[in-house]
Amino acid sequence: MTSEQPMPPLRMPRHLFEELAVGGGSSEALAFLARGERVRRLLLLRTLLARLDAVPTPLDPPVEAWRTLKSAAARDPGPVERLLLAPQTGGWLAHVLRRLHGTAPGPKLWAETGHLNALAVSAALRAGTEADLTVPLADGALNLPGLGMARLPGAPPGLSVGRARVTGGELTLVSEVTEVPALVLRDPAPVPAAEYVPDPAPHWLPLRTLTLAGPSGTVAVPLDDLDPYRDLDDPIAPARLDAEEASEWQRLFDEALGIVTARSTCGPGRLDPAEIRAVVPWGRTSVLPAAPPTVRLSASSGDSYGGMVIARPADPIALAETFVHEFQHSKLGALLHLFRLLDDDREERYYAPWRGDPRHLTGLLHGAYAFTGVAGFWRDRMAEARRPETVEVAGYHFALRRTQSRLAVRTLLASGRLTVQGRGFVAGLARTLDGWLRETVPVSALARARMAAALHRTEWRLRNVLPVPVSQAAPDTPVFRTDRVSWPDTRTYAFAVPPDVPRTADEYLSAGDPAAALTRYADVLTADPTEPHTLAGWIVARAALDPGRTTRRMLARPELLQPLPSR
Repeated sequence: MTSEQPMPPLRMPRHLFEELAVGGGSSEALAFLARGERVRRLLLLRTLLARLDAVPTPLDPPVEAWRTLKSAAARDPGPVERLLLAPQTGGWLAHVLRRLHGTAPGPKLWAETGHLNALAVSAALRAGTEADLTVPLADGALNLPGLGMARLPGAPPGLSVGRARVTGGELTLVSEVTEVPALVLRDPAPVPAAEYVPDPAPHWLPLRTLTLAGPSGTVAVPLDDLDPYRDLDDPIAPARLDAEEASEWQRLFDEALGIVTARSTCGPGRLDPAEIRAVVPWGRTSVLPAAPPTVRLSASSGDSYGGMVIARPADPIALAETFVHEFQHSKLGALLHLFRLLDDDREERYYAPWRGDPRHLTGLLHGAYAFTGVAGFWRDRMAEARRPETVEVAGYHFALRRTQSRLAVRTLLASGRLTVQGRGFVAGLARTLDGWLRETVPVSALARARMAAALHRTEWRLRNVLPVPVSQAAPDTPVFRTDRVSWPDTRTYAFAVPPDVPRTADEYLSAGDPAAALTRYADVLTADPTEPHTLAGWIVARAALDPGRTTRRMLARPELLQPLPSR
């Protein structure tokens, strides 16, 4: 655990790199990524420790916290390793180093650097060693990473200092600034989400876990609604789930991971539940109002390997897809810590088929890798489906995501900014996607997927690109509008299921009747000839009816049908 341990060079075997490059990764490849993350985490910790002495603080010196951590690791290294390698610890390390460099906001710096003391107290509780450290309290609360939150009754609001003592697995927490009774907790520990009954006087809020019994034992994944660094970025306040919402997470977790682990777990689109290191619920703390069927927000960070922020959906398939999507980001983030795959100028000028805004190359690479995993996920669902309507929906998503991912891969390969390792990596994705593009998909599902892909690209250009002549010096670089705004992609999921009785223009287009769609789009455009959503539909419907050179040009540069914005 300690930063003084010698670290042998990390040399990834070629076959492991190739496994990851095609979109999957065996347990051996994932273990190598985890090893790389461990080395990086310890280097960041050593960097932080070297700078903490210069930070004014009312807390004990950092060396005391480090001594407590080392003592716990010597007694029981496993739990302390898991604590230091948790996604939330990675988020904290990255954030506090940004604070020290003046590139991130936050509360008083001593309170953020003092999180190291809370980590040390938590390590002592896990390992059964002793601790006696001052700790930062926020409104009288002490977050114990990986365990839960202790709330000292009567403590003053805002930031204050407390003292945490650990002996024999017992935590005693007292205020250092006011006379209030001590809080004593015996063996504080996480609890399964489906079993926890809240205390009527909750001075202790245990971290909940999502559990899943598997062939190699029970997996317990933190369902973290407490840790201030669970958001993968700046610190946030607790947002405690009620008991019913926590139980609903457990139910969906069971069903979702039953889906992704039905087959072997090394191909693109499959996932070993043990690789998920934290699930952070977002945007809701109660079962009411009812959750939407799809995931409206999800996120992950290269600083927080295996952590996922997710707005809970109602559909376990949507949650399973999101688990796959976000873990693909984690894998690529870990790989980018080991290899420089591209030379990114960070200029946001590339079309990403799953985004409404232009992206830089790193974002495009992340999207291509994540959606290759998503395509593999739906490929498996199509292979397993028994009902025709299920095959139709899975086939649509598989066809759409393989097409979109291959387009992004082509952009990356043509960018001229990939390194040698980057070209090998992206070429591996291309091989996977090229093989999938030759696989059979239901004809109607394939037609709708192609239509949805064309609609997205067309609307993206209408909303983002100025109708000006292409530069001869940079023919592939569009000139972007300065008045562009975010826009909802309403068609990607709407086109998944063909309508029984079409009514709107989009529904007629989805049902394979572009003539009826064209008429209805034209009616709407009479009132507003440049409305991007409707105009995109009209262009794609027109191209479906008359797939000649003129319409191909119109699809390539649809923005030329719009006037320049008024100044």
